[in-house]
Formats: sequence, structure tokens, C-alpha cells
Amino acid sequence: MSNERLRAAILSSDLDLSTIAARVGVDPKTIEKWVAGRPPHRRNRYALASVLGRDVSYLWADEQGPQATTEVGQAELVSLYPHRSVVPNSAWTDLYGRAVENLDVLVYAGFWLSEDPLFLRTVQEKARAGARVRFLLGDPESTAVAQRGADEGIHGAMASKIRNALVNYSKLFDLPGVEFRVHGTVLYNSIYRADDELLVNTHVHGVGAYLAPVLHIRRLPQGTMFATYAESIDRVWSDARPLSSPTDFGDA
Repeated sequence: MSNERLRAAILSSDLDLSTIAARVGVDPKTIEKWVAGRPPHRRNRYALASVLGRDVSYLWADEQGPQATTEVGQAELVSLYPHRSVVPNSAWTDLYGRAVENLDVLVYAGFWLSEDPLFLRTVQEKARAGARVRFLLGDPESTAVAQRGADEGIHGAMASKIRNALVNYSKLFDLPGVEFRVHGTVLYNSIYRADDELLVNTHVHGVGAYLAPVLHIRRLPQGTMFATYAESIDRVWSDARPLSSPTDFGDA
């Protein structure tokens, strides 16, 4: 039996079959077979649903239950790196280069990123093009930052790295759409967001972030991992204190 919902979703999209197939990573004839009724593998279902902007459960009624949740979670995970130090340098700037509406950085210091001239230029270009840019750095005077410094064995150097990173970001403070805040949250991950993609640098007790794993996650219909991390950024942002300059920390 043909899948009329899939056929309608394809026809109502603004994309031709060849474009859709290319984005999913299959041959156009394969999609024709899916429309005719042949069920695709789950990973392809989620990829196609993402391209068409539809829920998987709408296009395929049998896509439900714990197994489906696990499968879509696996599809959300684009890449897994054992350490941040082995992530290609281009991954960060390519990620932010694809941003159109939202660009977020949630870290304690992220000093290494503040030294990247290509990243700084990308932020300037995105802000001037109308993107909302949010930087969340740790409050160097907070208990959480002091504890993280102790956990990594660098103690007061953590607060110094934050202050230095903010100085590196000085030219970004006056750009429209760019906001800086400091937080005293206990971070379990550093999160770098560009629209519907995330790079999540996990935190491990006693280990510097550059040695901890990094997950590359993309938003998919019915997926939950992306939303979990994106909502975490919003929660930290709502409790953080705005900065008007690199040295303005307000009341400790």
C-alpha cells in the first residue's frame, strides 16, 4: 500500500525529489519506493522527516514506543569525539558559520575559542546579519568557578582565564544582537549552539575540558536530545547576570 502521507508531504514541500534525495543521502528512486510502500530504515525515516519538516509518527504510523525514541536519539547524534582536542578546528567555525538565527556559547571560560580570529570574525558577521548571539561565561568571583578550578587542578587560573577571554571579546560587546552574561552555575557540559546544531563538551571531574568527550547533535522531529541541551542554555541564561563591559561583574 502506498504511503499517501509521505507523497503529500513531498508534493507540499518546495523541494524537488532529487534535492530531497540528496539531503537524505539516497537515490531518488529509493524515495519513490518508500512512497510506493516500502518502509525505509529508521535512520532514513528521521532524515527524511527532518528534510520535510514533519513528525516521523505522522509519516509512518508504526514509529512509536521506546525503541523509536532510542533510534531517533541515535539519529540526532551526528558525531562523537573521545576528546575535544581531536575535534577538527574547522568543526567549531563551520558550525557557527551555518548559524542564521541563534548562536550560543555556554562555558566557564572557553578561552581557546576567544583566541580564534576566524570565530571572532564569524560572530561579527552573524550579528550584523541579524542573528541573536549569547555568550554565557562563568562568574570569576563565583563558588562554582572556584570549585571547577580546584577540580581541574588549576585553582585561581580558571577565574583568570575567564577574565582574559572576556578581554578577547571586547570588540563584540558593542555589536547589535550580541549579549554577554556571567553565571555561577555548576556546569556539567559546555554547550556551543548554532540554530539546530550543538557541540556538547562534557565535563569530567578532575579532567580538563579539552580531554573530555564532545558530542555533535542536530535537532530532528520528535528528537529529545537537542531540546534537552538547548533548554539547559535557556535556564542558565535566565539566571545569569548581564555584562556591559569585559570588566563589569556587578555585585559579587
